[in-house]
Amino acid sequence: MMMRTDMMRPLVAMTAAIALAGCDRGEPPPPPEPTPEVPPTPASIIRPDVEIERPEPELKPLEASVTFAEAGGELSAAALEDLETILESPQMAEGGAIVLRGHTDSSGDDEANLRVSRKRAEMVRDWLVEHGVAEERITVIAIGEQRPIAPNAKLDGTPDEAGRAANRRVDVSIALPDVVAEEADEGEAAQSHATSQVD
Repeated sequence: MMMRTDMMRPLVAMTAAIALAGCDRGEPPPPPEPTPEVPPTPASIIRPDVEIERPEPELKPLEASVTFAEAGGELSAAALEDLETILESPQMAEGGAIVLRGHTDSSGDDEANLRVSRKRAEMVRDWLVEHGVAEERITVIAIGEQRPIAPNAKLDGTPDEAGRAANRRVDVSIALPDVVAEEADEGEAAQSHATSQVD
């Protein structure tokens, strides 16, 4: 009996050693986290060597002003510069109708101001014609002092020189041919409709 016990002891010791060895190894390390996949960059369908055509900005009728000195007898250097800009504008090249409205400040009587405003508008017309603009495109209108864009006098009654200088001007309006044609067509259609209703 004692011999059997002695034989079992080495087996028990070996089993305990194996169990302890298993405990020393610990838990296995966790698997590495997967690397997130980066989505591929979408390929551009636009070729770098091809320019994208952008629509041209819509051309509008031109509204400009040419200012005059107090005497109003000659075109000043500033007025000539303004006229050069108007002459080179795309609206002028389109060939539409031109309306020149002459204005004055409030100095002088109404009749004199009308004469001066017409003279100023005619000076602008003559300059444009001399530089190649067809005279039949141009209409001259004398307005005098009736439509100021700035005060002619200050609140204390003294002259407002800056305001008067702004009022001594010729307003230049250049219409576009297609706009003129559309307005003419609309006018004819309205007249035809009115005539048919009368009949």
